[in-house]
Amino acid sequence: MNAMDTGKLKEAWLAEEAVAHIKGWDFSHIEGRFDSKENDMPWDYETVICKYMKKTDKILDMDTGGGEFLLSLGHPYELTAATEGYAPNVTLCREKLGSLGIDFREMADCSRMPFEDGMFDVVINRHGSYDPKEVYRVLKPGGVFITQQVGEDNERELVEMLLPGLDKSFPGHHLAKQAELFGKAGFIALEQGEVFRPIRFYDTGALVWFARIIQWEFVGFSVESCMDRLLEVEQKIRKTGFVEGQVHRFYMVMKKPVD
Repeated sequence: MNAMDTGKLKEAWLAEEAVAHIKGWDFSHIEGRFDSKENDMPWDYETVICKYMKKTDKILDMDTGGGEFLLSLGHPYELTAATEGYAPNVTLCREKLGSLGIDFREMADCSRMPFEDGMFDVVINRHGSYDPKEVYRVLKPGGVFITQQVGEDNERELVEMLLPGLDKSFPGHHLAKQAELFGKAGFIALEQGEVFRPIRFYDTGALVWFARIIQWEFVGFSVESCMDRLLEVEQKIRKTGFVEGQVHRFYMVMKKPVD
């Protein structure tokens, strides 16, 4: 690539960086420019939830994002609570969920949940943080915690392309370790699983946007600081049509024993 090509690429990538923000969990900006098999799992999160959740249950959705998935469950609003800590989503949830009568509360620290002991029959958590001891506290005896999580090795190949040698953001966040922690907190395991699936990017600008959105994995990324690496990614995409990593997911269903 000559200097003119490089200059045009940098301008385009800076533009992607500038617009890298989302409400809820909306990736439509890069639709068609990447492909993720994230939903191609041996389990289905919603199906697992419906297996354990009754219409009469009091439920909590931790780190609900924009509340999109929670609302899709169609659970009675008066029996539904939700938390979120990301400021733009907090504002969104107060307006959207609060107006429906859902008990929404801002929660920045999962080790200090803003609920009384034994409030919930079911606590769900997709890709959010948690403290096993606090989850145990807010569940009723016999209640269940259902979670799907992003593992410690999520998209590491892509992170290494842009930020070689960067420490893992969440070391120890894999099924064996997390199941152990829940066991120590007093839970009984009912179901669990772990899987890796491919994720591909077909243009470098889409990866720039993605890396800026997923800041907790691509820590310190910017177009300016990673320009040489981005040019290498561009060369790979021009040669093979894409760059690829692996998404890392696991799920657990944990039960609080009946006293």
